[in-house]
Amino acid sequence: MVKKIITAVVLIAFLTVAVVQAMDKKAEPENASQEAANMEGLKVGAKAPDFELKTLAGDTVKLSDLKGKKVMLNFWATWCPPCKAEMPAMEQLHKELGDEVVILAVNIDPHLDVKAFVDENGITFPIPLDEKDEVNELYQILSIPTTYFIDSNGNIGNKYIGAMNLEAMKQYTSDLK
Repeated sequence: MVKKIITAVVLIAFLTVAVVQAMDKKAEPENASQEAANMEGLKVGAKAPDFELKTLAGDTVKLSDLKGKKVMLNFWATWCPPCKAEMPAMEQLHKELGDEVVILAVNIDPHLDVKAFVDENGITFPIPLDEKDEVNELYQILSIPTTYFIDSNGNIGNKYIGAMNLEAMKQYTSDLK
C-alpha cells in the first residue's frame, strides 16, 4: 500500500513538472513579427548616433553631414544570404530615387572581398566599411540585414530587420520627413 502511494506521488510530481515546463515554454512563431524584431537595438524616434567611416571607394562618410537628407542605413555582410538577396532592390531604389534618399550599406565584414561582391552585383551606392566593428555596436545590431530609416532631422524614423523588397524600401523611405 505504501509503495502504491509513493508511486502515485512520484507520478503526480512528474506530471506537474512536465505540465509547468510545457506551459513556460513560449513557442516562437514561424515568422517572427516585425514588431517583435523591432524590440532589438535602437528605438524608433531616437536620435541616430553619429559615425564616420571610410567607404569602399576611399571617401569618408559622416552621418551628421547628411542632416537635411533622408538616409537608409543598412547593415550587411557578404556571407549573409538575405543581405545579398536585398542588394538588387537597394540598387534599384538608388537608381529610382537618386539624391532624394542617401543609401549607406555599412559592411560589417570588410576583411572579406567586399569589392568583388560590389563589382559583381553592380552596386553604385556608398559602402562604408566598419573595420573596427564600432558602428555595428553603436547601432546595437543583433542580426543582419538590419536597416534604419533616418529622417532629415537625424532621427530614426523606422527600423526593419531582415531582407526587404523594393516596395517595402519605397514605403519606409516615403514615410520619412
